[in-house]
Amino acid sequence: MALNRKMIKQGIVVSDANDKTIVVRVLRQYIHPLYKKTVRRHKKFMAHDELNEAHVGDTVQIMESRPMSARKRWTLHKIVDRSK
Repeated sequence: MALNRKMIKQGIVVSDANDKTIVVRVLRQYIHPLYKKTVRRHKKFMAHDELNEAHVGDTVQIMESRPMSARKRWTLHKIVDRSK
């Protein structure tokens, strides 16, 4: 029995200009080991959106996938919240 162990990340769509591609900004927080202060870091991921469903401002989940292009290694898993 094969289990789906692909990583899922949640973030906000910052660009949907390219066809079938979205750019998702994923925020992560951690406690600094020395100063014990909360540090916020973000990273942008390019994700495959086959039906062009997601738009700028939407909160989405992206899932690991095979390489689709030089920088695209994620696919749109689901749209959590639509922007207003």
